[in-house]
Amino acid sequence: MTTPIVKPKRKNPVVRTRVPLTPPGMRARATLGLTAAAAEGRFALPVCRDCGAVQYPPREVCNNCLSERLEWRDQPGGGELISHTTVRHSMENYYLQRMPWRLGIVKLDNGPSVVANVHGDVPPPPVRVTIGARLDKAGQGVLVAFPEKDTPDMADDRQLREMTCDPKFRKVFITDGKTALGQALVRAMVAAGASLIWVGQPEPWIPSAGLEELRKIPEVTIIPMDVTDSVSVKRVGGEIGVKVDILINNAEYHRNYGIAARYGVEVARNEMDVNYFGLLRLGQEFGPVMRSRGADGVNSATAWVNILSIFALANYPAHGTFAASKAAAHSLAQCLRAEMNGSGVRVMNIFPGPIDDEWNQTLRPPKISPTALANAVLKALKDGVEDVYPGEFAQDWLARWRDNPKVLEREQMG
Repeated sequence: MTTPIVKPKRKNPVVRTRVPLTPPGMRARATLGLTAAAAEGRFALPVCRDCGAVQYPPREVCNNCLSERLEWRDQPGGGELISHTTVRHSMENYYLQRMPWRLGIVKLDNGPSVVANVHGDVPPPPVRVTIGARLDKAGQGVLVAFPEKDTPDMADDRQLREMTCDPKFRKVFITDGKTALGQALVRAMVAAGASLIWVGQPEPWIPSAGLEELRKIPEVTIIPMDVTDSVSVKRVGGEIGVKVDILINNAEYHRNYGIAARYGVEVARNEMDVNYFGLLRLGQEFGPVMRSRGADGVNSATAWVNILSIFALANYPAHGTFAASKAAAHSLAQCLRAEMNGSGVRVMNIFPGPIDDEWNQTLRPPKISPTALANAVLKALKDGVEDVYPGEFAQDWLARWRDNPKVLEREQMG
């Protein structure tokens, strides 16, 4: 059984910070569908449209009938571990620092045999397992063989923790604690075992009953910070930047209407200042130091979470300028992910539908509650994914956007 991890000691400031190392990250284009699915927490493989053969390793031509008509499909993941080994030496520096490493071959119920990382709670073969896809520290999709049934302290497995961003015993910074979502995020991180949680407070001169309740939680520290103020962000970055393991940017400015229904640019400017430039300011102050700490042992920086909006994919005219600011933030978050690549810090983008708050009162259900959204963020961290679309509304919007973006755009013209 997995040995539960213990709360790490404070880092000795005299000990050097390890240079971030990642596993080999090069992949052929034909294999990147595995990574794309793993980024959303799915296990997918190419399947031949002509003969139905499931392909592994991923390829461009069917290994059974030589057809080029392959498409990526989600797989159930059931199979049998038929062999395993424990690697104790490697020429790759990343693995050399993490030996021993358990690998195995799993015969899938739907055909091929796959190479997978083997969870420590999986008994020796032959034994039934469940295959799941995860992103490794290089951000590439890999396969993991899990026990068929969950075991105690399963998430504490050493190899699995390398591929996830579980908040347990980690230090978290939530940029805005005055909103219902921010307060739900704090409670979710406390329940997950985060050791310390900093919570940003914009406009500290305005009372907030919710924040007063958060102050009573031992793990929580409230700090004044406004993402629209470069000096404020720089000051907080200087104070806690070197300690933050997980940053959750939930700061948001949201108003209704699009272009013609509102005169002037002040509201749109405020939306951009918080939703886009706020992310940019945070990235400039926290990004470099988190990137440098991506391999700092048990005290490593591990994740950057952006709360975006499903309307970042396609504009919703009733909230048009807000959607535009989130689209800009989405593009910037992709830039941030590229710059963090190689550091081991995962950039996660969360695309919820309308949140059940004051600015979405006129929208009909379904809407996602702040608590449900906070739980989705927590699950994303535990699974180590990159893109999450929580709630019925977001899932429906995503499906329509993937099917035909132009049709979705025309539907919004109503």
